[in-house]
Amino acid sequence: MAYVSPRLRAFLSEPMGDKDVACIDGISQALANTLVAKGFSKAYILLGQFLLMHKNEAAFQNWIIYCCGATECEAKRSSKCLKEWCTCFL
Repeated sequence: MAYVSPRLRAFLSEPMGDKDVACIDGISQALANTLVAKGFSKAYILLGQFLLMHKNEAAFQNWIIYCCGATECEAKRSSKCLKEWCTCFL
């Protein structure tokens, strides 16, 4: 069984609601600040970006790295978190 971080487990434990973008697994506080400055203050807004990319993890990872300054690790973890949330709730 694959390791599930406590942040991922917490994020997947309930509907997204009005959670801040910093609640998404893989999003550091520094990246959250950048995302907020770019208009992505809530998790559902970042999810919308992920859905606009047709849940394509590679495209989302490239976008968040090049447009928002995420590290490769942050990009992979956040895209996995959003994909897992979609599997659970959509």
